Order: sequence, then structure tokens, then C-alpha cells
Amino acid sequence: MAALRIVSTNLRRLAASPSIKPSTSSSLSSRYTASVAASRYITTSPPKRQTPTASSASADEKSPSPIRLTQIKDGPIAPPDLDAGDELATDWSRSFSGLSQTPFAKEVADVLLEPLEPTDVEIKPDGIIYLPEIKYRRILNRAFGPGGWGLAPRGETQISEKPNGGGMVTREYALVCHGRLVSVARGEQDYFDEFGIPTAMEACKSNAMMRCCKDLGVASELWDPRFIRKWKKENANEMFGEHVITKKKKKLWVRKGDSLEYPYQVSKFGS
Repeated sequence: MAALRIVSTNLRRLAASPSIKPSTSSSLSSRYTASVAASRYITTSPPKRQTPTASSASADEKSPSPIRLTQIKDGPIAPPDLDAGDELATDWSRSFSGLSQTPFAKEVADVLLEPLEPTDVEIKPDGIIYLPEIKYRRILNRAFGPGGWGLAPRGETQISEKPNGGGMVTREYALVCHGRLVSVARGEQDYFDEFGIPTAMEACKSNAMMRCCKDLGVASELWDPRFIRKWKKENANEMFGEHVITKKKKKLWVRKGDSLEYPYQVSKFGS
């Protein structure tokens, strides 16, 4: 009887306790699906670096540079059997023979250092004053005599080509007077198409000559600020010019007695 009472008591306790619901297969599958979905946004390893492909590398190599530099093989070629004692055999592409050896004679120096005539000076529309290159040659001819001076190239001609056309020609020259090196300078000149390169090469030579003449004191007033201001005040006017096509207005300089050149005309705005 006692055993029956114990069994009945246990049965009543079991009936009174809360029921435990077993987990179903549907709830397990939903939790698994959620965990998989969350794992898609988690990276456990560092991302791989993308290596450039052959096509992208070739495209980078084919991309043009902004400015292309071309060098013309027109440098001086020295003969193989130069005699060091022969004055005519001096390789002026490398030599500095006679540089600062002795001053030139007084009559030569007087011609080189002669003050400029105001009527010889010209002015650009942007206000820069200059001496035409032919007048530099006249001064050198009066000082050293025709054939007593010359320009020797110190290297090859370099052409910088712009991607949209045109470019710049540069070359280094040495000014030699009476068999002595006087100065070395690099000339430059812009050009707008390939057919203008020969003319630009000649202008480049003249530009180098004018720069070399600074060392001889020729037309040194052009770099003197006081002379520039005085010359402009006495010999030039600044006025408003109007472009005949675009109608844009800007301030331009012109010598007194001269008029604006095409494509500009005097603007009524500035009159």
C-alpha cells in the first residue's frame, strides 16, 4: 500500500509541473537559415589585392605624355685629328678658350657700351621693351667687324612638341669674338605647326645671340627698371584695345605716333 501511495504522489507532481515543449524541426531550420544569412556579411580573411591585367598595363603604356621632347641630331662633329695648337681647330661645342682672358680694346668697348637711342627701342603690346635682333648684329659688326664674330652651336636642337600642336625649339649657342669665347646662352622660340620649325630654329639662334650680348653690355638699359619707366613715359602710350572679332577689351601698349595693329583697334570704352 505504501508503494502505491508513493507512485500516485509522483504522478500528481508530474502532472502539476509545467510541460516542456520539444524543439521542432521547423524552429531549428529557421535558426540555421538566420545564422547563414548573417555569415554573408562577415569577412574572416583580408580582401585580395587586384593585380593589373595585361590590357590595363598596355593602356597605361600607350597613353601619350603631355609634352614630347625630340632631339635633332644636328650637333657639331669634330674631326678626329684635331691639332691642339691650331687655332682654327678649336672645338667650340666644348671649348672655353679665351674666356675672360683680357678685355677688348677701348674702341671696341666704346661701341658695345654705347647708350641706346630711344628711337631704336620697340615695345610689345604687353609693355615689354626690346631691341630688334638686327640691331644687335649691327652693333657687333661695328665693334668686331663683319666676320670678326660668330655663333657656335654647343649642342643639338631640342624640340618640345605639345599634344595639341605646336611647341618650342631650343638650342645652346656660344658667342665667339676675335677667336675668343665671350658668352654661352640657350635660345628659344615657339612655333605653331611643324612647317614653322625651320623659321623657329633661326629665331632661336637670334634669341641666343641677344642673350649672349648681355655679357658684353650691349643694350643693358633694357634691364634697368628706371630706364624702362622713363622710356615708357616719354615714348609710349597705354590704351584700351578691342579685338575686332571677339570684341574683348584689354590694355595695350603702343609707341607714340603708332596705331594698334590688327586684330586690335582703339576701343571707345577707353577713349
